[in-house]
Amino acid sequence: MSDHLAEPARTAIEQCLRVGEDESLVVVTDDEREPIGEALYTAATAVTDDVTVLRYPPSEQHGTEPPAPVAAAMAESDVFCAPTTKSLSHTRARGSACEAGSRGATLPGITEDVFVTGLDADYAAIDDACDRVLDAVGDAEEVRVTSPAGTDITFGIGDREWLADTGMVHEPGDFSNLPAGEVFVAPETATGTYVVDGTMMPHGLLEDGRELAFEVEDGFVTSIGDDAIRADVEAAAEEVGDAAYNLAELGIGTNVGVEELIGSVLLDEKAAGTVHVAIGDNAGIGGETDAPLHLDGILRDPTVYADGEEVELPSP
Repeated sequence: MSDHLAEPARTAIEQCLRVGEDESLVVVTDDEREPIGEALYTAATAVTDDVTVLRYPPSEQHGTEPPAPVAAAMAESDVFCAPTTKSLSHTRARGSACEAGSRGATLPGITEDVFVTGLDADYAAIDDACDRVLDAVGDAEEVRVTSPAGTDITFGIGDREWLADTGMVHEPGDFSNLPAGEVFVAPETATGTYVVDGTMMPHGLLEDGRELAFEVEDGFVTSIGDDAIRADVEAAAEEVGDAAYNLAELGIGTNVGVEELIGSVLLDEKAAGTVHVAIGDNAGIGGETDAPLHLDGILRDPTVYADGEEVELPSP
């Protein structure tokens, strides 16, 4: 194992996941993220003897279900962690594992640089920032987001519950991304325009001045201002129809340790003071839509209003 991966791996295993000596842990990884998977395996073996690594070829799209044996192992373990090229966060496998009482963390698209820098964080400060944002938005019926790039979109929250991704995964069924730091919801509906000017796959960090505009009506994306993203959504729609166009998520970044966007959705969506909006699947975060993709786009310098009141967003 590379020495530079050892410390963040220990942080993940001992602090974030708090693996116990009598617990079982499964590390789910793929061919492209094997060094990080091995680092987590090694860190876990210092705590418990019941550790397994499962590796499979990378999926082509975020939100694709893993092989059935992987899903079964996740559900049967006490703890799972998943450093993978494509995200398992919004999959039935992940949701079913947590429903079965397993707790875990996904690290979608994680790179060694993001792993090292993103896990060097003050999780108490992230926890506090999540609490403050939840206090402001948790009971709102309607949330509006605007931005200098032209975003003006209103979300109807309905009965959906806001969730916090704090990085602390200590109780049965708990789940978090790592690196952590966001408050998010699967809104019941949304109408308006959002303009991504931060990070979005497949492009990574957008060049200065580049903006991707999305039109939304009654909870569905009706216009996508980018050929590559449109192609991804259209491909998913061939499988699941309109569900691919679902406006899936509204998220607010709360990681006060992230000072600039670097082109990793995993890290950039957590940046304090940003908002991210996603298309596609949200069944794993309190929504009702199953889709084989979940595409997050990050908005810089947003203003957020909860039932008309401006929300004070965290800052680095």
